[in-house]
Amino acid sequence: MKFILGKKIEMTQRFQPDGSVVPVTIVSAGPCYITQVKEIEKNGYQAVQVGYKEAKKLNKPLSGHLKDKFKAKYLTEFKLGKKDEGEYKAGQKITVSVFSKGDKIKVIGTSKGKGFQGVVKRHHFHGHPTTHGTKDAVRMPGSIGAGGPQHVFKGIRMAGRMGHDQVTVANLEIVDLEPGKNFLFIKGAIPGKRNSLVKIIAPGKMELSEQEEKKTVPQKSEDIKEKKVDATLKIEGVEEAKVKEAKKETPAKEKAPAPEEKKGADKEAENKA
Repeated sequence: MKFILGKKIEMTQRFQPDGSVVPVTIVSAGPCYITQVKEIEKNGYQAVQVGYKEAKKLNKPLSGHLKDKFKAKYLTEFKLGKKDEGEYKAGQKITVSVFSKGDKIKVIGTSKGKGFQGVVKRHHFHGHPTTHGTKDAVRMPGSIGAGGPQHVFKGIRMAGRMGHDQVTVANLEIVDLEPGKNFLFIKGAIPGKRNSLVKIIAPGKMELSEQEEKKTVPQKSEDIKEKKVDATLKIEGVEEAKVKEAKKETPAKEKAPAPEEKKGADKEAENKA
């Protein structure tokens, strides 16, 4: 089974090679990372826990659960069946490249929340006829049950909260994908508002790669001391070279004659005169 988490972006259209136009929904899917693999022996069922979007801050339970793993903002489980093939390990990366054009997928999302709505909008009642005798009751629900039981039966269609429910749409098709931007172009509309979280599931086998982790090798104290000594020697060598260059550039000053030499020179000048 192929699966990934994504974020609904918007709806647009794509032109096909034959010139037809197909309405599509753009989904920014992945990259996701497997954070936990649940087994029947330990957990009682087989599933894969997937993380999506890096979180800025985690609470203590999640920080302990995701220790040395991808710090995910969203965590979702995908249950696996007996027919699902593939070896899953914590740290494996899931991208849109696991899908291909023409794949039939199933999208699970949360529908838009409409708040408290009446029966006309919620259950598509046609309302009362606007003829003689009808006043201020055009959109009213009307009778809600029999008088004998003296209570309203469960399941009667009435006004109430509408939307914000889990909705599954099956038999959708992937029209195109862009692995560089992590985009999936899904034919038709999918549930949810913009930037809402969606699950994408398709039949088939996934080829996953493990997450590359940068391992820092601890340095010994002796190596650190040697590096410090080399750095100080380099600095001293640079300073000595600067001093030598400064001496070369400055011209040597002429030595002033000593007082005894001055007296000798004056006597020679007098004798000549």
